[in-house]
Amino acid sequence: MSRTLQPVPRWAVWTSWALSLVGLGLATYLTIGHFESKTFLACPDNGLINCAKVTTSPQSYFLGVPVAILGLVNFIIFTVINSPWVWRVKNYWVHVARFVLSIGGMMFVLWLLYAELLIINNICLYCTGVHIVTFALFVVLVRVCPVQLGWAKSATK
Repeated sequence: MSRTLQPVPRWAVWTSWALSLVGLGLATYLTIGHFESKTFLACPDNGLINCAKVTTSPQSYFLGVPVAILGLVNFIIFTVINSPWVWRVKNYWVHVARFVLSIGGMMFVLWLLYAELLIINNICLYCTGVHIVTFALFVVLVRVCPVQLGWAKSATK
């Protein structure tokens, strides 16, 4: 296994950063909503879609920390580590950390989906937005990080 970093396509750099910024916006809104208001714009408070019920449920905390805060911290890190400037950094471990964070984020999203659908029995639209962004980011990074890190060969070569 080589520690030489391979080039990453520009589309992946800009897509990952744009997704990180969208995730940061959604996570910021959810964090503010968690602490300031129990009503969310464009999210009904009855029926299957009920942001307030999801964001105030016992599952909205992980080890005593609000999930909204964890999401905000996650996307702050992603916004920095997926910025075009950090993609150019030559430190191998920065790029490993990006890949590991995306895997961890996706695993956490799977738990949150389980909690929303099977435990809480409600869906939060803004949480779903975060889940979609996390999944899209995961797909982009799974496509490029193993090649960049020298763990796989490029499909285009």
